Amino acid sequence: MYTILKESHNGLGMLLLFILLASILFIVFSYFKRKPFLKSVRLSALIGLIVVHLQILVGIFLYTLSPLGMSSFTKDSMGHSISRFYLLEHPIGMIIAAILITIGYRASKKEGLSDRGKYNRVLVYYIIGFSLVAYLIPWFLWS
Repeated sequence: MYTILKESHNGLGMLLLFILLASILFIVFSYFKRKPFLKSVRLSALIGLIVVHLQILVGIFLYTLSPLGMSSFTKDSMGHSISRFYLLEHPIGMIIAAILITIGYRASKKEGLSDRGKYNRVLVYYIIGFSLVAYLIPWFLWS
Protein backbone atom coordinates (compact mmCIF):
# COMPACT_ATOMS: atom_id res chain seq x y z
CA MET A 1 0.00 0.00 0.00
CA TYR A 2 2.80 2.40 0.94
CA THR A 3 4.69 1.80 -2.32
CA ILE A 4 1.57 2.41 -4.41
CA LEU A 5 0.83 5.66 -2.56
CA LYS A 6 4.43 6.81 -2.82
CA GLU A 7 4.66 6.15 -6.56
CA SER A 8 1.27 7.71 -7.26
CA HIS A 9 2.25 10.76 -5.19
CA ASN A 10 5.47 11.13 -7.21
CA GLY A 11 3.72 10.67 -10.56
CA LEU A 12 0.83 12.92 -9.64
CA GLY A 13 3.35 15.55 -8.52
CA MET A 14 4.92 15.67 -11.96
CA LEU A 15 1.47 15.75 -13.56
CA LEU A 16 0.52 18.55 -11.18
CA LEU A 17 3.50 20.65 -12.23
CA PHE A 18 2.68 20.12 -15.91
CA ILE A 19 -1.03 20.91 -15.50
CA LEU A 20 -0.41 23.99 -13.36
CA LEU A 21 2.14 25.29 -15.85
CA ALA A 22 -0.23 24.60 -18.75
CA SER A 23 -3.09 26.35 -16.91
CA ILE A 24 -0.92 29.36 -16.13
CA LEU A 25 0.28 29.62 -19.74
CA PHE A 26 -3.27 29.31 -21.07
CA ILE A 27 -4.47 32.04 -18.71
CA VAL A 28 -1.50 34.28 -19.58
CA PHE A 29 -2.12 33.90 -23.32
CA SER A 30 -5.83 34.63 -22.87
CA TYR A 31 -4.94 37.67 -20.76
CA PHE A 32 -2.53 39.12 -23.31
CA LYS A 33 -4.94 38.49 -26.18
CA ARG A 34 -7.43 40.58 -24.17
CA LYS A 35 -10.06 37.87 -24.29
CA PRO A 36 -12.94 38.07 -21.86
CA PHE A 37 -12.74 35.78 -18.84
CA LEU A 38 -14.57 32.83 -20.40
CA LYS A 39 -15.57 29.42 -19.09
CA SER A 40 -12.55 27.90 -20.81
CA VAL A 41 -10.23 29.99 -18.62
CA ARG A 42 -12.16 29.04 -15.50
CA LEU A 43 -12.11 25.38 -16.57
CA SER A 44 -8.35 25.52 -17.00
CA ALA A 45 -8.02 26.92 -13.48
CA LEU A 46 -10.46 24.28 -12.18
CA ILE A 47 -8.42 21.42 -13.62
CA GLY A 48 -5.34 22.76 -11.85
CA LEU A 49 -7.33 23.07 -8.62
CA ILE A 50 -8.64 19.49 -8.83
CA VAL A 51 -5.18 18.03 -9.40
CA VAL A 52 -3.75 20.06 -6.49
CA HIS A 53 -6.46 18.77 -4.17
CA LEU A 54 -5.95 15.17 -5.32
CA GLN A 55 -2.23 15.51 -4.69
CA ILE A 56 -2.85 16.89 -1.19
CA LEU A 57 -5.24 14.04 -0.43
CA VAL A 58 -2.74 11.38 -1.56
CA GLY A 59 0.00 13.23 0.33
CA ILE A 60 -1.98 13.21 3.58
CA PHE A 61 -2.54 9.47 3.31
CA LEU A 62 1.13 8.98 2.51
CA TYR A 63 2.16 11.16 5.45
CA THR A 64 0.25 8.94 7.88
CA LEU A 65 1.68 5.69 6.43
CA SER A 66 5.23 6.70 5.53
CA PRO A 67 8.22 5.91 7.74
CA LEU A 68 9.34 9.47 6.90
CA GLY A 69 6.03 10.92 8.05
CA MET A 70 4.25 11.21 11.36
CA SER A 71 5.71 8.03 12.81
CA SER A 72 9.24 9.48 12.78
CA PHE A 73 8.32 12.75 14.47
CA THR A 74 10.85 13.18 17.29
CA LYS A 75 12.91 15.96 18.81
CA ASP A 76 16.05 14.68 17.07
CA SER A 77 14.43 14.65 13.65
CA MET A 78 14.10 18.45 13.70
CA GLY A 79 17.90 18.73 13.73
CA HIS A 80 18.27 16.72 10.55
CA SER A 81 17.47 18.73 7.42
CA ILE A 82 15.99 15.88 5.34
CA SER A 83 13.79 14.66 8.20
CA ARG A 84 12.61 18.20 8.89
CA PHE A 85 11.87 18.64 5.18
CA TYR A 86 9.61 15.55 5.11
CA LEU A 87 8.01 16.15 8.49
CA LEU A 88 7.23 19.88 8.27
CA GLU A 89 8.50 21.90 5.35
CA HIS A 90 7.10 19.82 2.48
CA PRO A 91 3.62 19.14 3.92
CA ILE A 92 3.02 22.62 5.31
CA GLY A 93 4.35 24.32 2.18
CA MET A 94 2.21 22.17 -0.11
CA ILE A 95 -0.91 22.85 1.96
CA ILE A 96 -0.17 26.59 1.73
CA ALA A 97 0.26 26.24 -2.05
CA ALA A 98 -3.09 24.42 -2.29
CA ILE A 99 -4.77 27.14 -0.24
CA LEU A 100 -3.34 29.85 -2.49
CA ILE A 101 -4.49 28.04 -5.63
CA THR A 102 -7.94 27.58 -4.09
CA ILE A 103 -8.12 31.31 -3.31
CA GLY A 104 -7.09 32.05 -6.90
CA TYR A 105 -9.82 29.83 -8.29
CA ARG A 106 -12.41 31.38 -5.98
CA ALA A 107 -11.37 34.82 -7.27
CA SER A 108 -12.26 33.69 -10.79
CA LYS A 109 -15.84 33.14 -9.66
CA LYS A 110 -16.28 36.55 -8.03
CA GLU A 111 -19.08 38.52 -9.64
CA GLY A 112 -18.00 42.09 -8.88
CA LEU A 113 -14.57 41.87 -10.51
CA SER A 114 -13.77 42.93 -14.05
CA ASP A 115 -12.23 40.39 -16.42
CA ARG A 116 -8.79 42.00 -15.95
CA GLY A 117 -9.20 41.78 -12.18
CA LYS A 118 -10.10 38.09 -12.41
CA TYR A 119 -7.11 37.39 -14.64
CA ASN A 120 -4.78 39.27 -12.32
CA ARG A 121 -5.94 37.50 -9.18
CA VAL A 122 -5.93 34.04 -10.70
CA LEU A 123 -2.49 34.55 -12.19
CA VAL A 124 -0.95 35.91 -9.01
CA TYR A 125 -2.26 33.11 -6.80
CA TYR A 126 -1.57 30.35 -9.32
CA ILE A 127 1.97 31.54 -10.03
CA ILE A 128 2.80 31.77 -6.31
CA GLY A 129 1.22 28.35 -5.72
CA PHE A 130 3.08 26.83 -8.65
CA SER A 131 6.35 28.33 -7.41
CA LEU A 132 5.84 26.85 -3.95
CA VAL A 133 5.03 23.44 -5.38
CA ALA A 134 8.08 23.50 -7.67
CA TYR A 135 10.33 24.67 -4.85
CA LEU A 136 9.14 22.08 -2.32
CA ILE A 137 9.38 19.01 -4.54
CA PRO A 138 12.25 16.84 -3.23
CA TRP A 139 14.38 17.25 -6.36
CA PHE A 140 17.44 16.02 -4.46
CA LEU A 141 15.98 12.49 -4.55
CA TRP A 142 15.73 12.47 -8.34
CA SER A 143 19.17 13.86 -9.18
